[in-house]
Amino acid sequence: MRSILRRHWFLAGLMVVVSVGFAFSEPLRELPNMAVLRNGIVVTVLFLMAFPLAFGDLHNAVRRPAASLLATGMNFGVLPLIAWALSLLAAGDFAIGINLIAAIPCTLASAAVWTRRAGGNDSAALVVTIVTNSLCFLVTPFWLLWTTGSEITITVWPDPTGKGLSLVDMVSKLFVLIVLPMALGQLARLIPKAGDWASRHKFSLSIIAQIGILAMVLLGCISCGLKLRSLPAAEMPTLFSFATMIVLVLTVHFSTLVMGAGIARRLRFSRPDEIAIAFSGSQKTLMIGLAIATEFYTASPLAILPMVAYHVGQLFLDTAVADHYLRKDRQANFSPGEKMP
Repeated sequence: MRSILRRHWFLAGLMVVVSVGFAFSEPLRELPNMAVLRNGIVVTVLFLMAFPLAFGDLHNAVRRPAASLLATGMNFGVLPLIAWALSLLAAGDFAIGINLIAAIPCTLASAAVWTRRAGGNDSAALVVTIVTNSLCFLVTPFWLLWTTGSEITITVWPDPTGKGLSLVDMVSKLFVLIVLPMALGQLARLIPKAGDWASRHKFSLSIIAQIGILAMVLLGCISCGLKLRSLPAAEMPTLFSFATMIVLVLTVHFSTLVMGAGIARRLRFSRPDEIAIAFSGSQKTLMIGLAIATEFYTASPLAILPMVAYHVGQLFLDTAVADHYLRKDRQANFSPGEKMP
């Protein structure tokens, strides 16, 4: 049991903070309203996630960018379209949450980790990470304008009434809250001793960052709990709607992963590039989704649930897919009569 908890402590932590957030939403109701706390967690976590991330030698990936470009197109183009189509089968906050997770960038590190685990081109996956996270302050708001504009009032310029969600406000805040901390994290690596220290303590910094993510999930679940407590019984989400939402987010992720791999194979990309396209084209980062939901979609607190479901789903699904790639490679490297280890 101790070994299982050591390997899957984050998932166990997710279960705990979700339970605490819903069960104790009333006594903790003031926490989500503390903008300094909320934004401070976001900035700190994104800095800590970028600080130890050594992009290494990306020369080949930049010189031959086809795989990275295709994966970026899948992540920021195809996946949001699939999510929008499937979100029509959901309603209310769940539909908004599905579109939110689709509009955000690729994960900061895990896409490269899973790509490397499966024997893929992790440099190409890192380029996708850099590009999508650097451009999210421009791309994400426009996807959200198109996919959630009918459910949330979104205006291009600040609304004098204060009731509309300003696109300009979102772009500027996303730049400050997301792009700037990541850029500072990478700039800090230019200090030799700081960069070396971050590389040596990468695991510890990752643990702290994941604890910060759990803190954001807690804040979101408190808001969810308060929303559920205020709903009349007739408007309460049913078990069927929860199950449908989970199936939809898993379908969005897995269909994009399979489609990316299939397109790469059809276009005769190498197997390592195919793996990079599959993972980096379909993975999304939970932290930025939570930041956007808690900052701009406070009227739809249940929208964080599809994002948590997507994150947990990609952890399990992509582990199975990576293991599948490894098994296929091992089978290809052994002759028919030879026993595999």
